[in-house]
Amino acid sequence: MANQSITAPLGFQVAGLSCGIKPSGLPDLGVIHCANGAKAAAVFTTNQVVSAAVEVCREHAKSAKVYAVVTNSGNANACTGKQGFNDAVTMCRQTAGGLACEPHQVLVASTGIIGQPLSMSRVTAGIDRAIVCLSGTAEAGQGFAKAIMTTDTKPKQAVQRLKIAGQDVTLAGTVKGAGMIGPNMATTLCFFTTDMAISKSLLNKALKQAIGNSLNKLTVDGHQSTNDTAILLSSGLAGNRTVNKMDSAYARFAKALDGLCDDLARQMALDAEGATRMFKVVVKGAATKAEAATAARAVADYDLVKCAVNGGDPNWGRIICAVGSSAARVNPGKLTCKLDRLTVFRNGQPAKFDAKQASRIVSQAEHTITVDLGVGQAGDFCYGVDLSRDYVTINADYHT
Repeated sequence: MANQSITAPLGFQVAGLSCGIKPSGLPDLGVIHCANGAKAAAVFTTNQVVSAAVEVCREHAKSAKVYAVVTNSGNANACTGKQGFNDAVTMCRQTAGGLACEPHQVLVASTGIIGQPLSMSRVTAGIDRAIVCLSGTAEAGQGFAKAIMTTDTKPKQAVQRLKIAGQDVTLAGTVKGAGMIGPNMATTLCFFTTDMAISKSLLNKALKQAIGNSLNKLTVDGHQSTNDTAILLSSGLAGNRTVNKMDSAYARFAKALDGLCDDLARQMALDAEGATRMFKVVVKGAATKAEAATAARAVADYDLVKCAVNGGDPNWGRIICAVGSSAARVNPGKLTCKLDRLTVFRNGQPAKFDAKQASRIVSQAEHTITVDLGVGQAGDFCYGVDLSRDYVTINADYHT
């Protein structure tokens, strides 16, 4: 079977292991290494309160070449003051020392419980062990994917393969995230690798676009983390001529990255905390794309809609209520709603439909809610998940 992990592109080795951050003993530390140096792109949370790792990584991502990423789960290293910042720097320094590069050429990310200091003796010992274990195998990639998990129940990985000017190009990604997801510019922890030769500026452009079209379209509970980080590394070893302009090669790469991100976003939705099913909200007929996005997210975040989906209840009234209470302009006389292809509300009035068929649609693992605002020509979408009793249980038990 083909490698489906972040080691699939040429030039990358990874490791994932337990260093004792998590009391459970589950994997909690990972390292990615690109021996020849990679171009890096990154996007981060827009939360005003950010983790120490985000502070450090923002600066280090500006480096012309990046040789490694070090990441931990089980501890967010957020709201930990100057010591937390120093600890994030130490993680980079320890990694750099073991890989013969400079600390500013190492990126860092953390996730987990907020407000607790890292046990740095365990972390630094774990980094040293991870460096010794670095490998380009699929098994190593799987191990890294497990090392970034918190309340996730399974690792999430995806790979895209394509031809660029006759050369084989591979893109791969892994993401962590099951709750506290209402991203804006990034999403939880997400790591991408590619062997495509491409300029740093276009790498950044492609990443921002791909995140915006997929992972930023997912909301589990509408809550943005302090640690959201997405990193894309390019080894440039595919053998294609370096892409320096927005030509057809760039377009194909960007499309593949969009597909990769969308795949991971859907995996996240289906593994969201307590989720039993997901849904896509498509908004049409909006005055602007921004208003369409606002309306779509309002439906996906609306607790009553999420509860109805959990119960397999085709309650279109809650959908209309969510749209109407959003900031998007609505023409009540033209407002229309569909569940998959079944129209349940047309031009401001209830439509005749088979209630059992509607319930079957909502009870599927995935379905689409389409709302036409009747105002303009713009549209957008958002992914959402149902709200179950398990979500409350998970977050009631997850404490400091």
